Amino acid sequence: MNAPRDLLRQIVVIAAVVFMLIAAAVGTGAFGGTPVQDLQDGALDADASLLAPATPAFSIWSVIYILLIAYAIWQALPSQRTRDRQRAIGWLVAITAVLNGLWLVLAQFTTLPLTVAGIVLLLVALCVTFRRTVTEPGRGVLDSLLIDGGTGLHLGWVSLATVANTTAWLTVTAPAEWEAAGEIVAVAVLAVVAVIGVGIAWASRWRIAPGLALSWGLSWLAVGRLLTEPQSVVVGIAAIVVAVIVIAVPLVGTVIDRAAQVSNAGA
Repeated sequence: MNAPRDLLRQIVVIAAVVFMLIAAAVGTGAFGGTPVQDLQDGALDADASLLAPATPAFSIWSVIYILLIAYAIWQALPSQRTRDRQRAIGWLVAITAVLNGLWLVLAQFTTLPLTVAGIVLLLVALCVTFRRTVTEPGRGVLDSLLIDGGTGLHLGWVSLATVANTTAWLTVTAPAEWEAAGEIVAVAVLAVVAVIGVGIAWASRWRIAPGLALSWGLSWLAVGRLLTEPQSVVVGIAAIVVAVIVIAVPLVGTVIDRAAQVSNAGA
């Protein structure tokens, strides 16, 4: 049943991922465009604000893209066409891939405020998608890796990227007198990131992928603030603390949850 719609979904997912990859190539300057770090007068570069991760952090995009490509190929198999989980997830994954590519288009050709709007839309779409992965049970390694893992990494990284993008915009537009409170605001924002990371872990039944991506980005944020401009020991230390929190909580939660399951099984 619904075979034409299922086939259409598979084609749309592939098309969405292809669009994302083309936009990524444009964003890196492969087709003659301006690299992301040079766009918007450098506002998106790793040294543009106190909450911008160091450049190596962005290598996580390679992992996310590989997982999305693998998912697009896997979900296109005939065996996946009519699966309930693919029906629940596929359209949403396609939307996140399109919005991912759209952000790069916005960064390349429009204004900084529009990039903030674009990444917020992407974040909302990823929240919805990841929530669906939690409520729709999966099976096997590929489900865990390509759906739960891929979407979780995407969500975790974009959560931090949204903070960095918004901060870049505010850094450019805020009055000069706000600079004095920059460290205080940055630490406060990192505290909010910690709460968000813990909330995602709890709401997703201790899935580790979002916290892993958040911890990765926060670790490189700490490196950026401790070793490169703009330097801030306070923000760097705060980023390390939050990086530990967002990965430790789902790990501890998983251990406690597994222990409880074993205990209940033996009762």
